[in-house]
Amino acid sequence: GTFLIAGALTKGSIILTHTKPKDLTTVIERLRYSGVKIKKLNSNSIQVTGPDKLKSQDITTSPYPGFPTDMQAQFSVLMTQAEGTSIISETIFDRRFAHINELLRMGANIEISTDKAIIKGKTFLSGAEITATDLRASASLVLAGLIANGKTVINEAHHLDRGYEKLEVKLKSLGARIERLQD
Repeated sequence: GTFLIAGALTKGSIILTHTKPKDLTTVIERLRYSGVKIKKLNSNSIQVTGPDKLKSQDITTSPYPGFPTDMQAQFSVLMTQAEGTSIISETIFDRRFAHINELLRMGANIEISTDKAIIKGKTFLSGAEITATDLRASASLVLAGLIANGKTVINEAHHLDRGYEKLEVKLKSLGARIERLQD
């Protein structure tokens, strides 16, 4: 799901192999609703192509087969680039909006109201020195850094290692200007 959103955000075209598109049905449906082109190539490969304009939408997390809470942070970054207002309601985990403060530092227009993030887009993000607080927040901040103007430095990026193997290497192979700095 994170790579699908990376392709959508960067207006790129990415082929994902060794995936299970049927496990991503809800995420794919929501991406398509926003205008992202997704084509199933075979039972374990899909192609994502980012649109010129993204459509805003409201999302509510829910247990499988609903919209996964694990994609909420990444989708919030996507909605910063959509035209209009989006509301993301988090129903699974309290305090799952830790990434929002960092996105605000990058220029996002987001307001938190209890379990809802109200995102007004399209906003242009600017590079900043930001801090990741958990795995999903880390992934969302990397996505934001991919589209931000200027340099983005993500502190505490070690959180990524719990769920993404060599994320920076994979993104670099797709053309991203990204590197992992050692402390």
